[in-house]
Amino acid sequence: SELIKPYLGSKYKVTEVPKSLIFYMSKHSGPVNEIQWCPVWEQSHMLLSASMDKTVKVWDAVETGCCLKTYSYHSCAVRAARWSSCGKRILSGGFDSTLHLTDVETGKPIFSSKTEFRISALKFHPTESNVFICGGFSPEVKAWDIRTSKVLRVYKAAVQQTLDILFLPEGREFLTSTDAVSRDSADRTIIAWDFQSAAKISNQIYHERYTCPSLTLHPKESVFVAQTNGNYMALFSAQRPYRINKKKRYEGHKVEGFAVGCEFSPDGTLLVTGSSDGKVFFYNYHTSRIIRTLSAHKEACVSAIFHPVLPSLLATCDWAGEIKIWQ
Repeated sequence: SELIKPYLGSKYKVTEVPKSLIFYMSKHSGPVNEIQWCPVWEQSHMLLSASMDKTVKVWDAVETGCCLKTYSYHSCAVRAARWSSCGKRILSGGFDSTLHLTDVETGKPIFSSKTEFRISALKFHPTESNVFICGGFSPEVKAWDIRTSKVLRVYKAAVQQTLDILFLPEGREFLTSTDAVSRDSADRTIIAWDFQSAAKISNQIYHERYTCPSLTLHPKESVFVAQTNGNYMALFSAQRPYRINKKKRYEGHKVEGFAVGCEFSPDGTLLVTGSSDGKVFFYNYHTSRIIRTLSAHKEACVSAIFHPVLPSLLATCDWAGEIKIWQ
């Protein structure tokens, strides 16, 4: 993309809160579950979206706002989709219990596999580009190798569902957030795992009685944030023993049972989240104060993500199937 080229060699500028709508992209006929910018910066004009309408789409979300391609391999809702680190493949998983790895250009599946459970979370390993972790409506989370199309490792937890997966820097450890919340205890809500040995490092990380639909890592500091169904985001250390920061809570938005995503700006100064009332909330990461809210959607806004290179370009998506680009 010609618009991105001037920014590739330069240092990322300070993130501004976007004010105006650039593109309104509405080709999905069901709720959009997940969006992700292409991780290859030269190709980061491309935005990936996964929807309940059984499709995955790729958009030119920087220059034209047009849908470039639609992939229709799933027979049920697509709950999770991720770019490979090379930007040439898309991994998707859904409620049809199938995994598909698709060649972006040809649209042909590189591998497909049936799992024993409905898939709700997928993440590629940060340094091993052929390995990913898959979780869903099952007590097990599995690591796969795309070269062999086989399961490498199984991580067993006494839970019913995995809501999100987050690799910690370098990928030696990862976190899963789960639906395990009982009346008297909230252990196992967030579990830390050793990637190689599949051993549980800790399940005593978050003690409030709320599930955490999404987790996100700070780009520069050793901390992560958990979105909670208590209508606030909690801050934790990303190093053992992963202690919660009791002085900072990011409150004001609403979650209300939606899988509302949250993310840091690339410079780490802002924390952005969707909200079940359709708004987008921008928080100052250091003070945890709301800087601004954006009335982005009429339906629940489940994701808001900053562009990795262009400062202040933001993509949002909602429960009505709309994707919007802001600047």
